[in-house]
Amino acid sequence: MDMRDLLKNIKTMTSEEIERKFYEMVHDNYHYKNLSQENRDLVMEFIMQYKDILKNGREITSIRIREDMDRLHERRLALHLTEEDFKDIKEVLEAFRS
Repeated sequence: MDMRDLLKNIKTMTSEEIERKFYEMVHDNYHYKNLSQENRDLVMEFIMQYKDILKNGREITSIRIREDMDRLHERRLALHLTEEDFKDIKEVLEAFRS
């Protein structure tokens, strides 16, 4: 499973379904195994925000993702994010870009 599988039906999925699919993806995909539980929870917060935007018929723009990544980059030390974590989170968020 990858992000495309998760994004296919995100507009109609419940929060619990999204969370379950995301954690399955992280568990099954070797690329995201380095993300700690705290980092996974952080990504889940972004996914839920983006889901609400998508459900309202709007798109996730590259500007929105860049702003979110900038805020995340400013807090990276407090969140104990490594460069690899930051790169993986960015990849997940960019999958939402229109």
